[in-house]
Amino acid sequence: MQKLLSLPPNLIQCFHELEEVNHADWFCTSDPIGSKLGSGGGTTWLLQACHQEFAPQDTFSNWIGREKRILLHAGGQSRRLPSYGPSGKILTPIPIFSWERGQKLGQNLLSLQLPLYERIMKQAPAGLNTLIASGDVYIRSEKPLQDIPNVDVVCYGLWVNPSLATHHGVFVSDRKSPEVLDFMLQKPSLEELESLSKTHLFLMDIGIWILSDRAVEVLMKHSLKEGTNDINYYDLYSDYGLALGEHPKTEDEEINQLSVAILPLPGGEFYHYGTSRELISSTLSIQDKVRDQRKIMHRKVKPNPAIFIQNSITQISLSPDNANLWIENSHIGKGWKLGSRQIITGVPENYWNVCLPDGICVDIIPVGEHDFVARPYGLDDVFKGALEKVTTTYLNIPFPQWMEERGITWDDIKGRTDDLQAASIFPKTASIEELGILVRWMTSEPQMEKGKELWLKAEKVSADEISAGANLKRLYTQRSSFRKENWKGLAANYEKSVFYQLDLQDAAHEFVRLDLDTPDTLKEDAAPMVRIHNRMLRARIMKLRGEDAYQKEEQAAFQLLRDGLLGVMPERKNHPILSVYSDQIVWGRSPVRIDVAGGWTDTPPYSLYSGGSVVNLAIELNGQPPLQVYVKPCKEYHIVLRSIDMGAMEIIRNYEELQDYKKVGSPFSIPKAALSLAGFAPVFSAEAYTSLEEHLKAFGSGIEITLLAAIPAGSGLGTSSILASTVLGAINDFCGLAWDKNDICSYTLVLEQLLTTGGGWQDQYGGVFSGVKLLQSEAGFEQKPLVRWLPDQLFVHPDYRDCHLLYYTGITRTAKGILAEIVSSMFLNSGPHLSLLAEMKAHAMDMSEAILRSNFDSFGRLVGKTWIQNQALDCGTNPPAVAAIIEKIKDYTLGYKLPGAGGGGYLYMVAKDPQAAGQIRRILTEQAPNPRARFVEMTLSDKGLQVSRS
Repeated sequence: MQKLLSLPPNLIQCFHELEEVNHADWFCTSDPIGSKLGSGGGTTWLLQACHQEFAPQDTFSNWIGREKRILLHAGGQSRRLPSYGPSGKILTPIPIFSWERGQKLGQNLLSLQLPLYERIMKQAPAGLNTLIASGDVYIRSEKPLQDIPNVDVVCYGLWVNPSLATHHGVFVSDRKSPEVLDFMLQKPSLEELESLSKTHLFLMDIGIWILSDRAVEVLMKHSLKEGTNDINYYDLYSDYGLALGEHPKTEDEEINQLSVAILPLPGGEFYHYGTSRELISSTLSIQDKVRDQRKIMHRKVKPNPAIFIQNSITQISLSPDNANLWIENSHIGKGWKLGSRQIITGVPENYWNVCLPDGICVDIIPVGEHDFVARPYGLDDVFKGALEKVTTTYLNIPFPQWMEERGITWDDIKGRTDDLQAASIFPKTASIEELGILVRWMTSEPQMEKGKELWLKAEKVSADEISAGANLKRLYTQRSSFRKENWKGLAANYEKSVFYQLDLQDAAHEFVRLDLDTPDTLKEDAAPMVRIHNRMLRARIMKLRGEDAYQKEEQAAFQLLRDGLLGVMPERKNHPILSVYSDQIVWGRSPVRIDVAGGWTDTPPYSLYSGGSVVNLAIELNGQPPLQVYVKPCKEYHIVLRSIDMGAMEIIRNYEELQDYKKVGSPFSIPKAALSLAGFAPVFSAEAYTSLEEHLKAFGSGIEITLLAAIPAGSGLGTSSILASTVLGAINDFCGLAWDKNDICSYTLVLEQLLTTGGGWQDQYGGVFSGVKLLQSEAGFEQKPLVRWLPDQLFVHPDYRDCHLLYYTGITRTAKGILAEIVSSMFLNSGPHLSLLAEMKAHAMDMSEAILRSNFDSFGRLVGKTWIQNQALDCGTNPPAVAAIIEKIKDYTLGYKLPGAGGGGYLYMVAKDPQAAGQIRRILTEQAPNPRARFVEMTLSDKGLQVSRS
């Protein structure tokens, strides 16, 4: 997906290097110097330039429809946010959110904006290929997006207070058809909105527009002077937008004919970063969004919540009086005294004594190879107005007064100007010492003769010239050097910092790039989850450096996870008692499960710090529960283990053999671990015995366990976990342990940790508990999911029953390797992984709602969305052999997915109707991909785990 950016001219040549992105995916240009094109004309210019760069030989119509693109307009002068004028507002560094995991220390407005736009475009239907957005806003949405209609123009909006809407564009729709645009208004008055409210609804325009290829060409046509390729000033919102809708405010036959849809952004939040005040206020609003202290990992309390410091060295103490303070890419030494309402950016390392008055901001910009420009300004300066008549604040006083206090005449300014932005009043110097004197003289010490003298002799430049001539590589290098020190401090003071909630994959790369020492291993008194993060971070840094020791660190991280999950077990020792007659057999049997939404969110460590949400079904195959376990007494005091399906047998005579359950692939790892947990291993036993034989004599008999898994390995149906639950359930009855189904599922999670296979809780809950259910857990090491049963109408009613198809592909894939890879990403707080998991968790609620409403079409489409999410999480989920099967039948389905981790096993399909189901059966029967592939009859289980006796 290509990103097209309109940037300040000075940024274009170095953007790719500074942001470490490639030229193919990121195209940058700037509006013609001296031209005002507007958002519509600017869009035309940007698209034309990109077309000429990548496909000049192709027609524009062909090129525009070939790929989805995101256009971001961020090339303004930043008059109202001068601190980031030189590097562009879109690259404004944004502090880490105290309540969110997986963010990057080097994040900026662009990196925060982009994921939402990419989500939208991935969901946009074919033909809607161009998204246009603004570069000075941050829009959040944590909820799943609604379906995007296939129209010419899609506009996203937010429900807001009418007073806020008066400052923006507003989409107005008839209350009877709220999804259809009636007309658009620009900055309407409250009176206008009130008069409309009886018959209409209104949404604030948040600047996210998706245009069809046809709508793009109409926009471009209107942006060009008739009969030429010259671009007029044309605004997307006030010109193009006002001509859209059922009853547009502007008559334009071509635009009037475009179809439009208005979509409220689900759970949308709008933060504007267009002014200096908004830089602070929007950041404060985001940080204040979550106040639940349980969701904030670090333990530091700032003296004032509106203090933001990043990429900086700050050697002074701050107090509650330092409200609305922003320090970034700066060195604030011991000689500084700060007030409130201040933005300080770009200050190099110094030994200055500066007392900065309230409301006064300072921006230092590197220019050329060695020079700096000092630019003080007032928090509310907008750099507009004729210089000699500026009576708005400049350093909180009118500019003529500022001159008078310093004894400066108009002759000293060397010419007047009609635009403050173009006034050459900011001094340039190569001396850090002189730079400090100039800052003091310009901000707080007007009588300092040395300052006046330096200012008079210095070359002076304007705000325009600063943006055009700033050395952005020097600016970024300074930021990086300060951030290097920040990394050290954050790691050393991890308890009071955001360090271990960062994207630690990114942190590892930064530690290697900056040649920082690997963080020390944390002591045992540190929080368990933080210790896990620490060991995996150390492993990743070592791996990037080519150190073999990384494997030991990875193993330590997984062991700490196992220890955490096993932590409650020593207190839950068991005392098994023979509870059957000598000739009785205990028979346990279970269905398997199909996960239809939320899979992976149940997996530790994600579920431990975020909780999980999964919707799954318990199903029987060919009319039978496919997992069966038989337990009976044995005369000899040993344990006999048999597997019918694997044709294997093993006799266990001592504790060592019983506790040898960590061999992956062993046919009897599960029953060995289950017997250990039941109290037959010393660590889990309530009584002490000298040997297994003595233990079994006290128990009253030996034990014989027979397993039958009438399902191929690597099925994706949760076989191993549910088999473990079935074994535990049968042993529970045989040994009189009095566990309920929740206990059995809890022990299964522990059992999988003993086996080192990992995994979550949804498999066992999916099979042990019957029917269709929403499973939800809260954060914490002791995962106890709540089971909410959902109606079975969509699965048993004659209209839908035959539409659920299960096909064994004959392709298998072991889940352990996939688990290890994705769990490692969870340990490292990988931002993309955590974002996707949060989306999957919310998606489970949508699936639950569709089933509650008995909406079959919605259910099928959501199954398809689950499959897309699984592939995004693990690219190996849909191997070519599986993709080839899907290609044959996808047109007959509403949705499909491979249950479980994917890669092979069974393919679950939701056919559009019974006739489509028949076609699918015919195609895959006649064109079977291999000799093992076959359809298996599936029915919803109404019993779950069953245990009975002979």
